[in-house]
Amino acid sequence: MENRVPFFIFLSSFSFTLLLLLHLSSAQIPGFVSLDCGGKENFTDEIGLPWTPDELRYGDISTISVANETRKQYTTVRHFPADSRKYCYSLDVVSRTRYLLRASFLYGNFDANNVYPKFDIFVGATHWSTIVISDANTIEMRELIFLALSPTVSVCLSNATTGKPFISTLELRQFNGSVYYTYTEEHFYLSVSARINFGADSDAPIRYPADPFDRIWESDSIKRANYLVDVAAGTRKISTNKSIEVSSDEMPPMKVMQSGVVGTNGSLTYRLNLDGFPGFAWAVTYFAEIEDLAENESRKFRLVLPGHPDISKPVVNIEENAPGKYRLYEPGYTNLSLPFVLSFKFAKTSDSARGPLLNAMEINEYLEKNDGSPDGEVISSVLSHYSSEEWAQEGGDPCLPVPWSWVRCSSDQQPKVVSILLSNKNLTGNIPLEITKLTGLVELWLDDNMLTGPIPDFTGCMDLKIIHLENNQLTGALPTSLVNLPNLRELYVQNNMLSGTVPSDLLKKVSFLNYSGNDNLRKDSRKKTPLYVIIGASVGAAVLLLATIISCLFKHKGKNRYYEQNSLVSHPSQSMEPTKSIGPAEAAHCYSFSEIEKSTNNFEKKIGSGGFGVVYYGKLKDGKQIAVKVLTSNSYQGKREFSNEAKLHIESGDIQGIIDPVLQNKYDLQSMWKIAEIALMCVQPHGHMRPSISEVLKEIQDAIAIERGSEGNSDEPRNSVHSSVNMDLVAPQSFLSIDDSIAQPTAR
Repeated sequence: MENRVPFFIFLSSFSFTLLLLLHLSSAQIPGFVSLDCGGKENFTDEIGLPWTPDELRYGDISTISVANETRKQYTTVRHFPADSRKYCYSLDVVSRTRYLLRASFLYGNFDANNVYPKFDIFVGATHWSTIVISDANTIEMRELIFLALSPTVSVCLSNATTGKPFISTLELRQFNGSVYYTYTEEHFYLSVSARINFGADSDAPIRYPADPFDRIWESDSIKRANYLVDVAAGTRKISTNKSIEVSSDEMPPMKVMQSGVVGTNGSLTYRLNLDGFPGFAWAVTYFAEIEDLAENESRKFRLVLPGHPDISKPVVNIEENAPGKYRLYEPGYTNLSLPFVLSFKFAKTSDSARGPLLNAMEINEYLEKNDGSPDGEVISSVLSHYSSEEWAQEGGDPCLPVPWSWVRCSSDQQPKVVSILLSNKNLTGNIPLEITKLTGLVELWLDDNMLTGPIPDFTGCMDLKIIHLENNQLTGALPTSLVNLPNLRELYVQNNMLSGTVPSDLLKKVSFLNYSGNDNLRKDSRKKTPLYVIIGASVGAAVLLLATIISCLFKHKGKNRYYEQNSLVSHPSQSMEPTKSIGPAEAAHCYSFSEIEKSTNNFEKKIGSGGFGVVYYGKLKDGKQIAVKVLTSNSYQGKREFSNEAKLHIESGDIQGIIDPVLQNKYDLQSMWKIAEIALMCVQPHGHMRPSISEVLKEIQDAIAIERGSEGNSDEPRNSVHSSVNMDLVAPQSFLSIDDSIAQPTAR
């Protein structure tokens, strides 16, 4: 059999999310970590391995009892909800060191449902295996050999399709030197499929302390379906008590090499199913000549593998290849394609006096690594600023298999972080500069924290569209570099301690800019930018426009109209619309947010709620009672909701459902339909679908004419709502008065 060949064939492969961060006590055996998942205390098992509880803040613990299973680490399980999140363990490792990672699962009907769970297990962003439980009393085990390339490794459970994801134990074993070195180890893991001790004297596996790396060598005496069947007649077990030299290559334990099987009839044959295959394999056989041969005797044989005729050419002569007796010889292949059902044969050559011998075998499947999000390291650097915060304890890759609860990711094969959602997380200090390295970032939400210092340069985030930095303690000027962001549409920096001037180019560039509440921040006086709303600027503006036009219509209804003094009028606040006061003979007035806060005693008394937010009771300085509706949506979707509700009323023919009840039905339905329809046209998503300003004004004039005509034909007195809106069609800047610190776009 030829020695190992470099593996050149590369394989292809696929929030509230939560990290289950571990506080592990130092292991008594260097490089060993043994976690009793759901356990409550440290203990040492029957083979001398120290175990520690996982001490997680998440997941539930259940105690199980399984017949013939007395090992303490299998009496508890930690299980998690069957939801769309991932649940991760994070283990400390030494970079550039190889490890064996082992996870085990004993269901034991912990949930008393007798529903066999099925879920996935991931190493970082790489899908390791699908755990399928088919027997409540059988331990499912998975092993993985990997080269650590970072200080931690994450093991995540996710994607439960039946039952709940759970885990019984999680183990980490460090290898020394070049054990399990492969040419492709930075790009592929080795998923253990078979590790067999041939010639075993019992069913018990061999592991620590016989194997210093605590590999589990299964006995060939175990009888189970499709495992080492079709054994050739004449197969006999042999063993020796003599020492075997095993200090090379993968260093199998001496106890494994002291036993074996021989084919007394000239052949050894076996068939077994390989978990995870078909695939490409790292396959190794372990030989040591442990029989005393006569001087004229030899043991020569070949491996016969269906579909691989070239493999049968090399001849194995253990004593010659080792060289010598009682020495390890470890031939193998590192680029071997194997099926799920593996049949193999060792056949002696015609000039061999003895039949073939086999001591042990190991078959591992190459598992291509998924490097995950290219933003992983950057996000980890951001987390380092808040390592003690609960929201920062989510492990694994920020995007795969599912994103963390506070990030959103693109749908690319290697997804980028497109949104950071850290509103109201008690963040302190400066805005982490690492955020500016997220090249795919589209939305940044850092509002309602205690961030200080200047706003950093986001030039590296050319896809940024929305920035929320309001309600912090940021200082300094608005960076002129914000103008260089080609996609920036919304910027919220109100209620900070910013100073200087707002770049005039920024005012012209963004669709929405709110910088109120910064006493020392002003517009650039060198070039005055008109701050009024052209019809159709946004959904919120259109709703306000509709209310204003209705008020204007009734200004022309005559002097004998009256207004119900005791009615409460609901006005949107804390959205893009200013609050207006309506009175019998007053001009309309714009109130600042601070005035609204004061009138509602900081939004103290809740008197109702609706589809868009909570309604609060308030009283103005002059004693008038008001109702203030607060838009509670934390995204721009809320603006659409206002429009959508109005549209539903209109499409169902219920025009009265969107008209202020203080009008007391004293209006002409035809004029109202005109106003409602043109208002909805103004908020179409695409500019070419929206009417021009001249078309809008014509519809308004027609509606006024209808109302005046109705007035002349009606004997019934109608209420009048007075407004100071100037309907001079030549001067659009007099349509509405807007707080100068809130800038909105033109219609097109």
